[in-house]
Amino acid sequence: MPEQIYSSRRSPVMGRGGMVASSQPLATAAGLEILSQGGNAADAAVAVAAALNVTEPTSTGIGGDMFALFYEAKTGQVTALNGSGRAPAALTLERVRAIGPELPPYHPYTVTVPGACAGWCDLLARHGSLGLPAVLAPAIRLAEEGFPVAPITSYFWRRGAERQLKSALNGLELTLDGRGPNPGEIFHNPGLARTLTKVAEGGKKAFYEGEIAEAVVSTLREAGGCMTLDDLAAHTSTWDEPISTTYHGLRLWECPPNGQGIAALIALNLLEAFDLPPDPLHPDRLHLEIEAMRLAFADTRWYVADPAAVPVSIRGLISKDYAAERRRLIDPRKATLNQQRGVPVAGSDTVYFCVVDKWGNACSFINSNYMGFGTGIVPKGWGFTLQNRAHNFSLDPAHPNALAPGKRPYHTIIPAMVTIDQGASSLIHIQLAGALFAAFGVMGGFMQPQGHLQVFLALAQGLDPQSALDLPRFCIEDGTAGGGVALETGISDETTADLTGRGHPVRRVTGWERALFGRGQVILRDPETRLLTGGSDPRADGCALPLV
Repeated sequence: MPEQIYSSRRSPVMGRGGMVASSQPLATAAGLEILSQGGNAADAAVAVAAALNVTEPTSTGIGGDMFALFYEAKTGQVTALNGSGRAPAALTLERVRAIGPELPPYHPYTVTVPGACAGWCDLLARHGSLGLPAVLAPAIRLAEEGFPVAPITSYFWRRGAERQLKSALNGLELTLDGRGPNPGEIFHNPGLARTLTKVAEGGKKAFYEGEIAEAVVSTLREAGGCMTLDDLAAHTSTWDEPISTTYHGLRLWECPPNGQGIAALIALNLLEAFDLPPDPLHPDRLHLEIEAMRLAFADTRWYVADPAAVPVSIRGLISKDYAAERRRLIDPRKATLNQQRGVPVAGSDTVYFCVVDKWGNACSFINSNYMGFGTGIVPKGWGFTLQNRAHNFSLDPAHPNALAPGKRPYHTIIPAMVTIDQGASSLIHIQLAGALFAAFGVMGGFMQPQGHLQVFLALAQGLDPQSALDLPRFCIEDGTAGGGVALETGISDETTADLTGRGHPVRRVTGWERALFGRGQVILRDPETRLLTGGSDPRADGCALPLV
Protein backbone atom coordinates (compact mmCIF):
# COMPACT_ATOMS: atom_id res chain seq x y z
CA MET A 1 0.00 0.00 0.00
CA PRO A 2 1.36 3.50 -0.78
CA GLU A 3 2.65 5.79 1.96
CA GLN A 4 -0.18 7.25 3.99
CA ILE A 5 -0.55 11.03 3.70
CA TYR A 6 -3.04 13.48 5.17
CA SER A 7 -3.42 16.22 2.61
CA SER A 8 -7.19 16.61 2.36
CA ARG A 9 -9.15 19.22 4.25
CA ARG A 10 -12.26 18.50 6.28
CA SER A 11 -14.72 21.13 7.45
CA PRO A 12 -16.35 20.80 10.86
CA VAL A 13 -19.74 19.09 10.61
CA MET A 14 -22.79 20.94 11.95
CA GLY A 15 -26.36 20.03 12.83
CA ARG A 16 -28.95 20.15 15.61
CA GLY A 17 -30.87 16.89 15.44
CA GLY A 18 -28.17 14.68 16.99
CA MET A 19 -24.67 13.69 15.90
CA VAL A 20 -22.34 10.69 15.87
CA ALA A 21 -18.57 10.76 15.39
CA SER A 22 -16.61 7.52 15.06
CA SER A 23 -13.62 5.98 13.30
CA GLN A 24 -15.76 4.05 10.78
CA PRO A 25 -18.44 5.58 8.51
CA LEU A 26 -20.61 2.45 8.74
CA ALA A 27 -20.50 2.58 12.53
CA THR A 28 -21.42 6.26 12.45
CA ALA A 29 -24.34 5.31 10.19
CA ALA A 30 -25.41 2.63 12.68
CA GLY A 31 -25.56 5.22 15.44
CA LEU A 32 -27.56 7.61 13.28
CA GLU A 33 -29.98 4.80 12.44
CA ILE A 34 -30.70 4.33 16.14
CA LEU A 35 -31.08 8.08 16.72
CA SER A 36 -33.54 8.21 13.81
CA GLN A 37 -35.62 5.52 15.54
CA GLY A 38 -35.96 7.73 18.62
CA GLY A 39 -33.06 6.27 20.54
CA ASN A 40 -30.94 8.47 22.75
CA ALA A 41 -27.17 8.92 23.08
CA ALA A 42 -26.75 5.73 25.15
CA ASP A 43 -28.68 3.61 22.64
CA ALA A 44 -26.74 4.99 19.71
CA ALA A 45 -23.41 4.56 21.53
CA VAL A 46 -23.95 0.84 22.06
CA ALA A 47 -25.03 0.49 18.42
CA VAL A 48 -21.78 2.18 17.34
CA ALA A 49 -19.70 0.01 19.68
CA ALA A 50 -21.21 -3.16 18.24
CA ALA A 51 -20.83 -1.95 14.64
CA LEU A 52 -17.18 -1.08 15.28
CA ASN A 53 -16.66 -4.63 16.53
CA VAL A 54 -17.75 -5.73 13.05
CA THR A 55 -16.01 -3.11 10.91
CA GLU A 56 -12.84 -2.48 12.95
CA PRO A 57 -11.99 -5.70 14.83
CA THR A 58 -8.38 -4.58 14.49
CA SER A 59 -9.02 -2.29 17.46
CA THR A 60 -12.09 -3.29 19.40
CA GLY A 61 -14.65 -5.90 20.19
CA ILE A 62 -16.90 -7.72 22.60
CA GLY A 63 -13.86 -9.68 23.74
CA GLY A 64 -12.38 -6.48 25.18
CA ASP A 65 -13.26 -3.76 27.68
CA MET A 66 -15.08 -0.43 27.64
CA PHE A 67 -15.46 2.79 29.63
CA ALA A 68 -18.11 5.47 29.17
CA LEU A 69 -19.10 8.89 30.47
CA PHE A 70 -22.74 9.89 30.11
CA TYR A 71 -24.10 13.44 30.39
CA GLU A 72 -27.80 13.54 31.25
CA ALA A 73 -29.32 16.74 29.90
CA LYS A 74 -32.27 16.99 32.28
CA THR A 75 -30.11 16.80 35.43
CA GLY A 76 -26.73 18.07 34.18
CA GLN A 77 -25.11 15.05 35.85
CA VAL A 78 -22.12 13.12 34.50
CA THR A 79 -21.93 9.42 35.31
CA ALA A 80 -18.95 7.10 34.78
CA LEU A 81 -19.17 3.44 33.80
CA ASN A 82 -16.18 1.14 34.24
CA GLY A 83 -16.64 -1.85 31.97
CA SER A 84 -13.17 -3.34 32.45
CA GLY A 85 -12.61 -6.97 33.40
CA ARG A 86 -10.52 -8.62 36.08
CA ALA A 87 -7.75 -11.19 36.17
CA PRO A 88 -8.85 -14.83 36.50
CA ALA A 89 -8.88 -16.25 40.04
CA ALA A 90 -6.10 -18.69 39.14
CA LEU A 91 -3.79 -16.06 37.59
CA THR A 92 -1.16 -15.48 40.27
CA LEU A 93 2.29 -13.91 40.13
CA GLU A 94 3.78 -17.32 40.86
CA ARG A 95 1.95 -18.86 37.93
CA VAL A 96 3.16 -16.16 35.54
CA ARG A 97 6.74 -16.29 36.81
CA ALA A 98 6.83 -19.99 36.05
CA ILE A 99 6.87 -19.14 32.32
CA GLY A 100 9.63 -16.51 32.59
CA PRO A 101 10.58 -13.10 33.97
CA GLU A 102 8.14 -11.28 31.69
CA LEU A 103 4.64 -12.00 30.42
CA PRO A 104 4.64 -12.21 26.59
CA PRO A 105 2.12 -9.76 25.10
CA TYR A 106 -0.08 -12.36 23.37
CA HIS A 107 0.12 -15.15 25.94
CA PRO A 108 -3.25 -16.57 27.09
CA TYR A 109 -2.37 -15.43 30.62
CA THR A 110 -2.82 -11.85 29.39
CA VAL A 111 -6.56 -12.44 28.86
CA THR A 112 -8.68 -10.72 31.49
CA VAL A 113 -12.44 -11.21 31.68
CA PRO A 114 -13.99 -9.26 28.76
CA GLY A 115 -16.02 -6.41 30.25
CA ALA A 116 -17.46 -4.86 27.09
CA CYS A 117 -20.68 -6.87 26.83
CA ALA A 118 -21.72 -6.22 30.42
CA GLY A 119 -20.81 -2.56 29.96
CA TRP A 120 -23.01 -2.24 26.88
CA CYS A 121 -25.93 -3.84 28.71
CA ASP A 122 -25.44 -1.81 31.88
CA LEU A 123 -25.22 1.49 30.00
CA LEU A 124 -28.53 0.71 28.30
CA ALA A 125 -30.16 -0.40 31.54
CA ARG A 126 -29.36 2.90 33.25
CA HIS A 127 -29.51 5.44 30.44
CA GLY A 128 -30.97 3.80 27.33
CA SER A 129 -34.49 3.96 25.94
CA LEU A 130 -34.46 1.12 23.40
CA GLY A 131 -33.82 -2.59 23.92
CA LEU A 132 -30.83 -4.68 22.89
CA PRO A 133 -32.53 -6.23 19.83
CA ALA A 134 -33.04 -2.81 18.22
CA VAL A 135 -29.65 -1.44 19.25
CA LEU A 136 -27.63 -4.43 18.03
CA ALA A 137 -29.59 -4.90 14.79
CA PRO A 138 -27.33 -2.72 12.55
CA ALA A 139 -24.19 -4.56 13.68
CA ILE A 140 -25.79 -7.97 13.21
CA ARG A 141 -26.81 -6.95 9.70
CA LEU A 142 -23.28 -5.77 8.85
CA ALA A 143 -21.76 -9.00 10.16
CA GLU A 144 -24.21 -11.23 8.30
CA GLU A 145 -24.36 -9.39 4.98
CA GLY A 146 -20.73 -8.31 4.92
CA PHE A 147 -19.17 -4.86 4.62
CA PRO A 148 -16.42 -3.21 2.56
CA VAL A 149 -13.24 -2.86 4.62
CA ALA A 150 -11.98 0.72 4.91
CA PRO A 151 -8.42 1.60 3.77
CA ILE A 152 -6.70 2.39 7.08
CA THR A 153 -8.48 -0.51 8.76
CA SER A 154 -7.27 -2.78 5.96
CA TYR A 155 -3.65 -1.79 6.61
CA PHE A 156 -3.83 -2.61 10.31
CA TRP A 157 -5.92 -5.75 9.72
CA ARG A 158 -3.28 -7.13 7.36
CA ARG A 159 -0.55 -6.23 9.83
CA GLY A 160 -2.52 -7.88 12.66
CA ALA A 161 -3.00 -11.01 10.58
CA GLU A 162 0.78 -11.38 10.39
CA ARG A 163 1.46 -10.33 13.99
CA GLN A 164 -1.28 -12.21 15.87
CA LEU A 165 -4.02 -13.93 13.92
CA LYS A 166 -1.88 -16.33 11.87
CA SER A 167 -0.38 -17.90 15.00
CA ALA A 168 -3.15 -17.44 17.59
CA LEU A 169 -5.59 -20.25 18.29
CA ASN A 170 -8.52 -19.92 15.83
CA GLY A 171 -7.18 -16.52 14.73
CA LEU A 172 -7.52 -17.48 11.07
CA GLU A 173 -11.31 -17.17 11.49
CA LEU A 174 -10.81 -13.39 11.21
CA THR A 175 -8.76 -13.58 8.02
CA LEU A 176 -9.27 -14.30 4.34
CA ASP A 177 -7.13 -17.38 3.74
CA GLY A 178 -4.61 -16.21 6.32
CA ARG A 179 -4.44 -12.55 5.33
CA GLY A 180 -6.26 -9.40 6.24
CA PRO A 181 -8.75 -8.04 3.69
CA ASN A 182 -7.68 -5.42 1.17
CA PRO A 183 -9.39 -2.01 0.97
CA GLY A 184 -12.89 -2.44 -0.41
CA GLU A 185 -12.99 -6.22 -0.02
CA ILE A 186 -16.19 -7.53 1.52
CA PHE A 187 -15.75 -9.30 4.83
CA HIS A 188 -18.45 -11.47 6.39
CA ASN A 189 -18.35 -12.47 10.05
CA PRO A 190 -21.14 -15.00 10.70
CA GLY A 191 -19.60 -15.99 14.02
CA LEU A 192 -19.85 -12.45 15.36
CA ALA A 193 -23.40 -12.14 14.00
CA ARG A 194 -24.21 -15.26 16.02
CA THR A 195 -22.60 -13.77 19.15
CA LEU A 196 -24.46 -10.47 18.86
CA THR A 197 -27.75 -12.25 18.16
CA LYS A 198 -27.34 -14.33 21.33
CA VAL A 199 -26.67 -11.15 23.35
CA ALA A 200 -29.63 -9.36 21.73
CA GLU A 201 -31.88 -12.21 22.77
CA GLY A 202 -30.46 -13.05 26.19
CA GLY A 203 -28.62 -9.96 27.44
CA LYS A 204 -25.29 -10.13 29.23
CA LYS A 205 -26.13 -13.53 30.75
CA ALA A 206 -25.94 -14.96 27.23
CA PHE A 207 -22.29 -13.87 27.05
CA TYR A 208 -21.05 -14.66 30.56
CA GLU A 209 -22.87 -17.98 30.90
CA GLY A 210 -23.85 -20.65 28.40
CA GLU A 211 -22.39 -21.39 24.97
CA ILE A 212 -20.26 -18.28 24.51
CA ALA A 213 -18.71 -18.53 27.97
CA GLU A 214 -18.01 -22.22 27.45
CA ALA A 215 -16.28 -21.45 24.15
CA VAL A 216 -14.14 -18.74 25.77
CA VAL A 217 -13.05 -21.05 28.57
CA SER A 218 -12.44 -24.14 26.42
CA THR A 219 -10.46 -22.13 23.85
CA LEU A 220 -8.30 -20.52 26.52
CA ARG A 221 -7.74 -23.88 28.19
CA GLU A 222 -6.58 -25.30 24.86
CA ALA A 223 -4.27 -22.30 24.39
CA GLY A 224 -2.80 -22.73 27.87
CA GLY A 225 -4.79 -20.16 29.83
CA CYS A 226 -6.50 -20.44 33.22
CA MET A 227 -9.83 -18.60 32.97
CA THR A 228 -12.88 -20.48 34.27
CA LEU A 229 -16.64 -20.27 33.90
CA ASP A 230 -16.77 -18.92 37.45
CA ASP A 231 -14.49 -16.01 36.44
CA LEU A 232 -16.90 -15.05 33.66
CA ALA A 233 -20.07 -15.51 35.71
CA ALA A 234 -18.69 -13.35 38.53
CA HIS A 235 -17.97 -10.33 36.32
CA THR A 236 -19.67 -7.02 37.09
CA SER A 237 -19.33 -3.49 35.74
CA THR A 238 -19.06 -0.63 38.23
CA TRP A 239 -20.62 2.82 38.26
CA ASP A 240 -17.97 5.15 39.61
CA GLU A 241 -17.86 8.79 40.67
CA PRO A 242 -16.30 10.64 37.71
CA ILE A 243 -13.27 12.81 38.42
CA SER A 244 -12.67 16.30 37.04
CA THR A 245 -10.72 19.50 37.19
CA THR A 246 -11.30 23.04 35.98
CA TYR A 247 -9.37 25.06 33.44
CA HIS A 248 -10.22 28.63 32.42
CA GLY A 249 -14.00 28.32 32.59
CA LEU A 250 -14.32 24.68 31.56
CA ARG A 251 -14.44 21.43 33.53
CA LEU A 252 -12.78 18.33 32.09
CA TRP A 253 -14.29 15.03 33.22
CA GLU A 254 -12.56 11.63 33.19
CA CYS A 255 -13.24 8.15 34.56
CA PRO A 256 -11.27 7.43 37.76
CA PRO A 257 -8.57 4.74 38.12
CA ASN A 258 -8.01 1.98 37.14
CA GLY A 259 -8.10 4.17 34.00
CA GLN A 260 -5.34 6.67 33.19
CA GLY A 261 -7.64 9.65 32.56
CA ILE A 262 -6.31 11.17 35.79
CA ALA A 263 -3.02 11.80 33.93
CA ALA A 264 -4.73 14.39 31.70
CA LEU A 265 -6.22 16.12 34.76
CA ILE A 266 -2.85 16.26 36.54
CA ALA A 267 -1.17 17.75 33.46
CA LEU A 268 -3.96 20.29 32.97
CA ASN A 269 -3.65 21.45 36.59
CA LEU A 270 0.10 21.88 36.12
CA LEU A 271 -0.41 24.03 33.00
CA GLU A 272 -3.16 26.21 34.45
CA ALA A 273 -0.75 28.76 35.95
CA PHE A 274 1.39 29.13 32.80
CA ASP A 275 0.70 31.74 30.14
CA LEU A 276 0.66 29.38 27.18
CA PRO A 277 1.43 30.88 23.75
CA PRO A 278 -1.72 30.96 21.59
CA ASP A 279 0.01 29.04 18.80
CA PRO A 280 -0.56 25.33 19.66
CA LEU A 281 2.70 24.41 17.89
CA HIS A 282 4.90 27.09 19.48
CA PRO A 283 8.00 25.42 20.97
CA ASP A 284 7.48 27.10 24.37
CA ARG A 285 3.96 25.67 24.56
CA LEU A 286 4.91 22.20 23.36
CA HIS A 287 7.78 22.09 25.85
CA LEU A 288 5.47 22.96 28.76
CA GLU A 289 2.85 20.42 27.66
CA ILE A 290 5.48 17.70 27.33
CA GLU A 291 6.95 18.49 30.73
CA ALA A 292 3.51 18.51 32.34
CA MET A 293 2.82 15.08 30.86
CA ARG A 294 6.17 13.80 32.10
CA LEU A 295 5.22 14.72 35.65
CA ALA A 296 1.74 13.27 35.19
CA PHE A 297 3.15 9.95 33.98
CA ALA A 298 5.67 9.89 36.84
CA ASP A 299 2.68 9.79 39.18
CA THR A 300 0.18 7.73 37.26
CA ARG A 301 2.50 4.90 36.23
CA TRP A 302 2.85 4.23 39.97
CA TYR A 303 -0.45 5.28 41.50
CA VAL A 304 -3.00 4.16 38.89
CA ALA A 305 -4.28 0.73 39.92
CA ASP A 306 -7.49 -1.02 40.87
CA PRO A 307 -8.92 1.08 43.75
CA ALA A 308 -10.87 -1.96 44.95
CA ALA A 309 -7.55 -3.69 45.65
CA VAL A 310 -5.24 -0.84 46.73
CA PRO A 311 -5.85 2.73 47.94
CA VAL A 312 -5.47 5.39 45.24
CA SER A 313 -5.03 9.04 46.31
CA ILE A 314 -7.32 10.42 43.63
CA ARG A 315 -8.24 13.67 45.37
CA GLY A 316 -4.63 14.32 46.30
CA LEU A 317 -3.33 13.71 42.79
CA ILE A 318 -5.77 16.18 41.17
CA SER A 319 -5.75 18.84 43.87
CA LYS A 320 -4.68 22.35 42.88
CA ASP A 321 -2.32 22.49 45.87
CA TYR A 322 -0.51 19.36 44.73
CA ALA A 323 -0.23 20.87 41.23
CA ALA A 324 1.29 24.05 42.66
CA GLU A 325 3.91 21.97 44.48
CA ARG A 326 4.75 19.81 41.48
CA ARG A 327 4.72 22.75 39.04
CA ARG A 328 7.97 24.01 40.59
CA LEU A 329 9.71 21.01 39.00
CA ILE A 330 9.01 22.29 35.46
CA ASP A 331 11.90 24.26 33.97
CA PRO A 332 10.61 26.38 31.03
CA ARG A 333 14.07 26.27 29.48
CA LYS A 334 15.00 22.59 29.51
CA ALA A 335 13.61 19.07 29.66
CA THR A 336 13.78 17.03 32.83
CA LEU A 337 13.92 13.35 31.96
CA ASN A 338 14.25 11.92 35.46
CA GLN A 339 11.07 13.15 37.14
CA GLN A 340 10.01 11.03 40.11
CA ARG A 341 6.55 10.42 41.46
CA GLY A 342 5.30 12.79 44.14
CA VAL A 343 3.56 12.07 47.41
CA PRO A 344 0.02 13.46 47.22
CA VAL A 345 -2.04 13.99 50.32
CA ALA A 346 -4.45 11.07 50.60
CA GLY A 347 -7.75 12.28 49.82
CA SER A 348 -3.94 0.84 24.07
CA ASP A 349 -5.17 0.28 20.02
CA THR A 350 -8.73 1.26 20.70
CA VAL A 351 -11.85 2.84 19.24
CA TYR A 352 -13.23 6.06 20.64
CA PHE A 353 -16.51 7.62 19.58
CA CYS A 354 -19.08 10.06 20.87
CA VAL A 355 -22.79 10.70 20.44
CA VAL A 356 -24.97 13.69 21.28
CA ASP A 357 -28.72 13.33 20.82
CA LYS A 358 -31.36 15.97 20.03
CA TRP A 359 -32.22 16.34 23.72
CA GLY A 360 -28.65 17.24 24.65
CA ASN A 361 -27.67 13.93 26.26
CA ALA A 362 -24.13 12.90 25.41
CA CYS A 363 -22.14 9.68 25.58
CA SER A 364 -18.36 9.59 25.45
CA PHE A 365 -17.43 5.96 24.84
CA ILE A 366 -14.27 3.92 24.38
CA ASN A 367 -13.92 0.21 23.63
CA SER A 368 -10.74 -1.78 23.06
CA ASN A 369 -9.01 -5.13 22.62
CA TYR A 370 -5.53 -3.65 23.30
CA MET A 371 -2.58 -4.05 20.91
CA GLY A 372 -4.89 -4.31 17.92
CA PHE A 373 -6.46 -7.76 17.96
CA GLY A 374 -5.50 -8.33 21.60
CA THR A 375 -4.14 -11.87 21.92
CA GLY A 376 -5.62 -12.77 18.54
CA ILE A 377 -7.21 -15.82 20.20
CA VAL A 378 -10.76 -16.42 18.92
CA PRO A 379 -13.33 -18.50 20.84
CA LYS A 380 -13.99 -21.08 18.15
CA GLY A 381 -16.91 -20.11 15.93
CA TRP A 382 -17.89 -16.86 17.68
CA GLY A 383 -16.08 -14.26 15.55
CA PHE A 384 -14.25 -12.09 18.09
CA THR A 385 -10.78 -11.98 19.64
CA LEU A 386 -9.89 -11.93 23.33
CA GLN A 387 -8.08 -8.95 24.79
CA ASN A 388 -4.64 -8.95 26.44
CA ARG A 389 -5.13 -6.31 29.14
CA ALA A 390 -3.29 -8.32 31.81
CA HIS A 391 -0.10 -7.34 29.99
CA ASN A 392 -0.49 -3.96 31.72
CA PHE A 393 -0.06 -5.46 35.19
CA SER A 394 3.25 -5.00 36.98
CA LEU A 395 5.06 -8.20 37.99
CA ASP A 396 6.67 -6.35 40.92
CA PRO A 397 4.76 -7.54 44.03
CA ALA A 398 5.42 -4.20 45.76
CA HIS A 399 3.82 -2.17 42.97
CA PRO A 400 0.21 -0.96 43.47
CA ASN A 401 -0.59 -2.33 40.00
CA ALA A 402 0.91 -5.76 40.75
CA LEU A 403 -0.86 -8.71 39.17
CA ALA A 404 -3.29 -10.43 41.53
CA PRO A 405 -6.31 -12.71 41.06
CA GLY A 406 -9.58 -10.86 40.58
CA LYS A 407 -7.84 -7.50 40.12
CA ARG A 408 -8.32 -4.95 37.34
CA PRO A 409 -5.11 -3.81 35.58
CA TYR A 410 -3.90 -0.29 34.81
CA HIS A 411 -6.09 0.65 31.87
CA THR A 412 -5.11 2.92 29.00
CA ILE A 413 -8.57 3.54 27.50
CA ILE A 414 -10.27 6.75 28.62
CA PRO A 415 -13.31 8.73 27.41
CA ALA A 416 -13.62 12.46 28.20
CA MET A 417 -16.40 14.98 28.66
CA VAL A 418 -16.32 18.77 29.07
CA THR A 419 -18.92 20.94 30.78
CA ILE A 420 -19.04 24.66 31.44
CA ASP A 421 -17.56 25.30 34.86
CA GLN A 422 -19.95 26.34 37.62
CA GLY A 423 -17.48 29.06 38.61
CA ALA A 424 -17.23 30.56 35.11
CA SER A 425 -20.04 33.10 35.48
CA SER A 426 -17.68 35.92 34.51
CA LEU A 427 -17.31 34.32 31.09
CA ILE A 428 -20.83 33.05 30.41
CA HIS A 429 -24.40 33.51 31.43
CA ILE A 430 -24.68 31.95 34.86
CA GLN A 431 -27.62 29.80 33.78
CA LEU A 432 -25.32 27.94 31.39
CA ALA A 433 -23.00 26.75 34.17
CA GLY A 434 -22.85 22.98 34.21
CA ALA A 435 -24.07 22.68 30.61
CA LEU A 436 -22.47 20.26 28.19
CA PHE A 437 -19.62 21.78 26.19
CA ALA A 438 -18.12 18.73 24.46
CA ALA A 439 -17.84 14.98 24.30
CA PHE A 440 -14.43 13.95 23.02
CA GLY A 441 -11.60 11.47 23.23
CA VAL A 442 -8.38 10.35 21.61
CA MET A 443 -7.66 6.61 21.41
CA GLY A 444 -4.27 4.95 21.32
CA GLY A 445 -2.53 3.34 24.31
CA PHE A 446 -0.44 5.71 26.42
CA MET A 447 -1.08 8.45 23.85
CA GLN A 448 -4.59 8.89 25.19
CA PRO A 449 -4.08 11.33 28.10
CA GLN A 450 -1.57 13.21 25.96
CA GLY A 451 -4.16 13.45 23.20
CA HIS A 452 -6.81 14.57 25.68
CA LEU A 453 -4.52 17.35 26.88
CA GLN A 454 -3.64 18.60 23.40
CA VAL A 455 -7.15 18.44 21.95
CA PHE A 456 -8.76 19.93 25.07
CA LEU A 457 -6.37 22.91 25.07
CA ALA A 458 -7.12 23.53 21.39
CA LEU A 459 -10.88 23.42 22.03
CA ALA A 460 -10.53 25.64 25.10
CA GLN A 461 -8.87 28.35 23.02
CA GLY A 462 -11.69 28.29 20.49
CA LEU A 463 -10.57 25.98 17.68
CA ASP A 464 -13.39 24.09 15.99
CA PRO A 465 -13.42 20.29 16.49
CA GLN A 466 -11.95 19.43 13.11
CA SER A 467 -9.13 21.95 13.41
CA ALA A 468 -8.36 20.70 16.93
CA LEU A 469 -8.10 17.13 15.64
CA ASP A 470 -6.10 18.08 12.55
CA LEU A 471 -3.29 19.70 14.57
CA PRO A 472 0.01 17.76 14.58
CA ARG A 473 0.71 16.13 17.95
CA PHE A 474 3.53 15.03 20.19
CA CYS A 475 3.68 11.71 21.99
CA ILE A 476 5.89 10.64 24.90
CA GLU A 477 6.29 7.21 23.42
CA ASP A 478 6.30 4.77 26.31
CA GLY A 479 4.09 6.78 28.63
CA THR A 480 6.86 7.26 31.18
CA ALA A 481 8.47 10.37 32.62
CA GLY A 482 11.73 9.85 30.74
CA GLY A 483 10.40 8.63 27.42
CA GLY A 484 11.44 9.92 24.04
CA VAL A 485 9.16 12.34 22.23
CA ALA A 486 7.69 11.57 18.83
CA LEU A 487 6.75 14.65 16.79
CA GLU A 488 4.23 14.38 13.99
CA THR A 489 4.78 15.67 10.49
CA GLY A 490 3.59 19.28 10.43
CA ILE A 491 5.65 20.39 13.41
CA SER A 492 8.33 22.57 11.86
CA ASP A 493 12.04 21.83 11.65
CA GLU A 494 12.69 24.97 13.69
CA THR A 495 10.42 23.79 16.51
CA THR A 496 11.95 20.31 16.39
CA ALA A 497 15.43 21.82 16.70
CA ASP A 498 14.29 24.06 19.56
CA LEU A 499 12.88 21.10 21.53
CA THR A 500 16.03 19.10 20.86
CA GLY A 501 18.08 22.00 22.19
CA ARG A 502 16.07 21.92 25.42
CA GLY A 503 17.05 18.30 25.95
CA HIS A 504 14.06 16.42 24.58
CA PRO A 505 15.04 13.19 22.79
CA VAL A 506 12.84 13.72 19.72
CA ARG A 507 12.19 11.89 16.48
CA ARG A 508 10.02 12.80 13.49
CA VAL A 509 7.14 10.49 12.57
CA THR A 510 5.32 10.33 9.25
CA GLY A 511 3.26 7.96 7.11
CA TRP A 512 1.44 4.96 8.57
CA GLU A 513 3.33 5.30 11.84
CA ARG A 514 1.25 8.41 12.55
CA ALA A 515 -1.24 6.03 14.16
CA LEU A 516 1.07 6.49 17.15
CA PHE A 517 -0.59 9.87 17.77
CA GLY A 518 -4.04 8.39 18.29
CA ARG A 519 -7.36 8.93 16.56
CA GLY A 520 -9.93 11.24 18.09
CA GLN A 521 -13.53 12.32 17.75
CA VAL A 522 -15.16 15.53 19.01
CA ILE A 523 -18.72 16.85 19.26
CA LEU A 524 -19.27 20.35 20.67
CA ARG A 525 -22.69 21.58 21.78
CA ASP A 526 -23.75 25.21 22.07
CA PRO A 527 -26.16 25.25 25.04
CA GLU A 528 -27.97 28.36 23.78
CA THR A 529 -28.57 27.44 20.13
CA ARG A 530 -28.33 23.63 20.46
CA LEU A 531 -25.87 23.70 17.56
CA LEU A 532 -23.73 20.57 17.36
CA THR A 533 -20.31 20.84 15.73
CA GLY A 534 -18.33 17.67 15.11
CA GLY A 535 -14.95 16.57 13.89
CA SER A 536 -13.33 13.22 13.10
CA ASP A 537 -9.64 12.41 13.13
CA PRO A 538 -7.93 12.33 9.71
CA ARG A 539 -5.70 9.54 11.06
CA ALA A 540 -8.65 7.13 10.85
CA ASP A 541 -11.30 6.10 8.31
CA GLY A 542 -14.25 7.65 10.09
CA CYS A 543 -16.46 10.69 10.06
CA ALA A 544 -18.81 12.85 12.09
CA LEU A 545 -22.35 13.09 10.76
CA PRO A 546 -25.49 14.89 11.94
CA LEU A 547 -29.05 13.58 12.01
CA VAL A 548 -31.48 15.64 9.96
